[in-house]
Amino acid sequence: MAFITLDSQKLAENYQRLDELFQEKNIQWAVVSKMLCGHRLYLEELIKLGAKQLCDSRLSNLKMIKSISEEVETIYIKPPPQEIIPEIVQYADISFNTEIESIRLLSEEAARQNKLHKVIIMIEMGELREGVMREEFMDFYEQVFKLPNIQVVGIGTNLTCMYGVLPSQDKLIQLCLYEQLVEAKFNREIPLVSGGSSVTIPLIFQNLLPAGINHFRVGETLYLGTDVYNNRTYERMHQDVFKLYAQIIELNEKPLVPDGNMGLNLKGEAVTFKEELRQKTAVRAIIDLGLLDVDEAHLQLADPKHKMLGASSDMVVIDLGSNEKELGVGDLIEFKLDYMAILRIMNSKYIEKRLAPA
Repeated sequence: MAFITLDSQKLAENYQRLDELFQEKNIQWAVVSKMLCGHRLYLEELIKLGAKQLCDSRLSNLKMIKSISEEVETIYIKPPPQEIIPEIVQYADISFNTEIESIRLLSEEAARQNKLHKVIIMIEMGELREGVMREEFMDFYEQVFKLPNIQVVGIGTNLTCMYGVLPSQDKLIQLCLYEQLVEAKFNREIPLVSGGSSVTIPLIFQNLLPAGINHFRVGETLYLGTDVYNNRTYERMHQDVFKLYAQIIELNEKPLVPDGNMGLNLKGEAVTFKEELRQKTAVRAIIDLGLLDVDEAHLQLADPKHKMLGASSDMVVIDLGSNEKELGVGDLIEFKLDYMAILRIMNSKYIEKRLAPA
């Protein structure tokens, strides 16, 4: 047995901290919910906090959000696959776009559904993930403005997620200037300049955020209290909204070094051991968790005296040292989680999702 918990009170306090920050700066913000993998219980907790916009990259998750609340504005935050355009129009109020042909299909489908579909057009600012090239941007907007049933509500960019290109005052000023150029040339209002994400928040504290940036999409900082730009944590924010627990299914004192001819392990690695460990033993716990659920590199044991020794597809082995807490079979091992660990675990159907006790 293994389960992850969400602490509703700590999530609420993180949310309030961010909401106060953005309200003070007159910035609209959307919560990126993709880490929750469409889990209804956790989405309900998020919506209770008052989130008005939820961003996700999976259609099934948007369906779940709409089944909980029709009032929440949903944003599909990657260029939409053409095969699911009808569902995008049905379940996403806004979509991020970079391909004119996809927007044409959205236009046609929105007409069929008698809807006005909103789009934010992403511009390439150096991260080399999604985004229209800057030299093509004005022509791109001109084509989009001619399409019926499409409303351009924003310009946006993505930074850091792929290569780690950090946001800067200069890059974000450029984004604001493109928005101003579009408005001036086409006499159209572009309400949202979506240049902010978790990694951009430090620019607010440094007074380096251009005044034109008025929309943020935030996930990691909300859930983990992390200053992504500086790879540290924020004061007055919780890093342990999520915790993972896995049950001990075997506990024995065993040697630290395996016995026999050594080949490659499950991950294709040749594992080596220090010779001085050959005569030593440790209390080893096997827990009900494995690589099928999470990469152990993204887990941190809550007890610093414990050490992870290795993992296979459905088991992790932990060195309990002298087992001072006298843990036994059936007891739980607690873990701290980073963003990728939570994402993988939330996507595992084998890990139970619970709310932390109040």
